Amino acid sequence: MSLKTLAAPLALNQLSEFDAIIDARTELEHALDHVPGAINWPSLNNEERVIIGTLYKQVNAFEAKKRGAALVARNVANHIERELLDAPKSWKPLVYCWRGGNRSGALATILSAIGFQVALLEGGYKAFRQAVLAELPTLSQALRYRVVCGPTGSGKTRLLTALAAQGAQVLDLEDLANHRSSVLGHIPGVPQPSQKRFDTLVWSALRGFDPARPVYVESESKKVGDLRVPDALMDAMRASPCIDLRLADPERVALLLEDYDFFVSDPAFFCRRLLALTERRGHAQVAEWVAQVQAGHTPEVVQALLTMHYDPMYAQSIGRNFVQFDQAQVCVLADRSPASLAQVASALIQADEPPA
Repeated sequence: MSLKTLAAPLALNQLSEFDAIIDARTELEHALDHVPGAINWPSLNNEERVIIGTLYKQVNAFEAKKRGAALVARNVANHIERELLDAPKSWKPLVYCWRGGNRSGALATILSAIGFQVALLEGGYKAFRQAVLAELPTLSQALRYRVVCGPTGSGKTRLLTALAAQGAQVLDLEDLANHRSSVLGHIPGVPQPSQKRFDTLVWSALRGFDPARPVYVESESKKVGDLRVPDALMDAMRASPCIDLRLADPERVALLLEDYDFFVSDPAFFCRRLLALTERRGHAQVAEWVAQVQAGHTPEVVQALLTMHYDPMYAQSIGRNFVQFDQAQVCVLADRSPASLAQVASALIQADEPPA
């Protein structure tokens, strides 16, 4: 039998050495957050865990354990038959559950008894979560950021994409958060991850960066939709050198109509999102915008939103929060085309990462 227990910090530094990372928790627990790259082999599924928990409370622990053991054994057998009948003896998994207890222990013990080289994550997901929160400040402060600033519609996210395409290190917080970081930034049909999942995604991204090279990131606020950016990361970003990205207003409107395609394809949804601005802009103004959208004048509403809402808020916020913005490198896009974005991206990379 080959079974060892690894403390979370040690295990997380060895993730790439395992052939599989197995999350023995329920489907819902796994969806909420999990170790990067983990696959879900529930020892008890969602419904079964409720059944066993009810037995513990309403009958007694002994009856719950008997029933739970039968369910776990059946589920583990199914996982083995489905996934491992052709696996070599050298196959090496890392297994965990919520606290490294019965659910992962049962799976790990059986896999080890077969002859596989099994590692059990000591403390389970709970210890992993604690390690992530402990490492985030250190990882955040160890990197060198270049913050892409610019008013709404100036092409910041597109520039990050162009930078990544040319090999630059990019931290796209809006992509990780499934949100475009404004009151209108909800992506229809795409839910945001949990805060725990977002933290893990940020942690995983930061761990993959080379501290010797700059990391390009957008000038986000403290929250991206409903998700909070880790404080240490936000502090590091706000103290970093800035890029002032500029694009003419007609191009900004056209870019937003492309990126927020529901502005045109789903005007009813757009109107519902506009209602979120009522407190700031008043019922009369929002009602006027809604009427314009319903009449097919969406581009005019987008321009008005920029002029009356987003641009003044941006001007107030950027200088207050990003201390190096006054010395920002100005980058003017000729237009919103991929060629213009690629040209600016190339110039930034050459300036920030000169050849050795």
